[in-house]
Amino acid sequence: MSDVRIVYRKYGGALHWNHPGRLLGEDEHGVWAVVPRGTLARKGEAPPITWEATAVMLFPPDAWWTAAFYLQPHWMEIYVDVTTVPEWSDGEVTMVDLDLDVIRTPDGRLVVDDEDEFAEHQVLLGYPPELITQAEGSARWLLDAVGERKGPFGGAHLEWLAMVT
Repeated sequence: MSDVRIVYRKYGGALHWNHPGRLLGEDEHGVWAVVPRGTLARKGEAPPITWEATAVMLFPPDAWWTAAFYLQPHWMEIYVDVTTVPEWSDGEVTMVDLDLDVIRTPDGRLVVDDEDEFAEHQVLLGYPPELITQAEGSARWLLDAVGERKGPFGGAHLEWLAMVT
């Protein structure tokens, strides 16, 4: 397994969540990486926090989202960030976080998070109309796919989690 730097930015380029991971492999859904429990992560330049649970992350090749699938027990099963399409360069994957998140809890409950932040950033950060449309469309698609357990949200992560437990 090789190391990868996972870097989320905000629209305009400001550093957002960033942390190391280890590449696990690739399948029809995209590139998978593990972020082990105890990993230090930072939000921008803020002091580091400790990753509380092991997760495998999925970076699809052409979709406007990234996903984290958590080793259970944990209060989340899946956390999906609406983002720009992930870009790879020199051991780093980078994307722009577009605020909206789709969360599935272990009991199957779905939550769309940070809609207020998305609305605020449309004005504050000057999101262009096409970015807003793409983010909203991705969030709608994700709500259905995660809720109905379609594609990678139907258990594809289990074999990757098994590799790291």
